This record gives sequence, structure tokens and C-alpha cells, in this order.
Amino acid sequence: MTMTLPVASMRITGHFRQAEKALDEALLRQSELFASIVSARTETGVGPFVAHDVLLRIARSQQSLLEAEGDLARAHGRMKDIGREKMGADPCPPQERETLPEAGRQAA
Repeated sequence: MTMTLPVASMRITGHFRQAEKALDEALLRQSELFASIVSARTETGVGPFVAHDVLLRIARSQQSLLEAEGDLARAHGRMKDIGREKMGADPCPPQERETLPEAGRQAA
């Protein structure tokens, strides 16, 4: 055994934070893209339904990201449970616990 449980917990926590941040960043970028397409459509006068299919695909992609965010929150909650079982303490700092999405709190 080359890694202690606290070190593994810190590493996993860091990776969860990175993954959560990446999902938020992707949602922001897609929202900007969506708004950009609607603005371009409006400001160029090409018509209200141009690129409608594109907007629908972006909206579906955003929904998928939101579902992924919920799954990640549940996985995070489950890893917290495992951390408590193996280390006897809550591996998540208090400030992180408060920001964990509802889906993650339900899984915890």
C-alpha cells in the first residue's frame, strides 16, 4: 500500500471539484453560445426560426450536462459516505458540504 486514506481522500476531493467546475464552465459556455445564436438571428433579421434545430440541440446538450451534474453530485455524496465508513470522519470540508447540490445531499 503506497497511499494513505487521507491522501486518497484529498486527491479524490480535488478531482471532484475539478469535474464540478468543468461542468459549470461547459454550461456557461453553452448558454453564451445559445444567446449568441439568438442575438445574431434577431440582429441580422434572418427570421425567427433560422437555426431552430441548432438551438434545440444545444438545449438538449445543456439538459444532458445538468443530468450529468446531478449524477456527479450523487457520486460525490456516495464517496462522502465511503469516506465516513473508512476514515470515521466527514472527508468533505464544511463549506463544501453546504454547496453540494440537493441531489448530492440526498445521496449522502
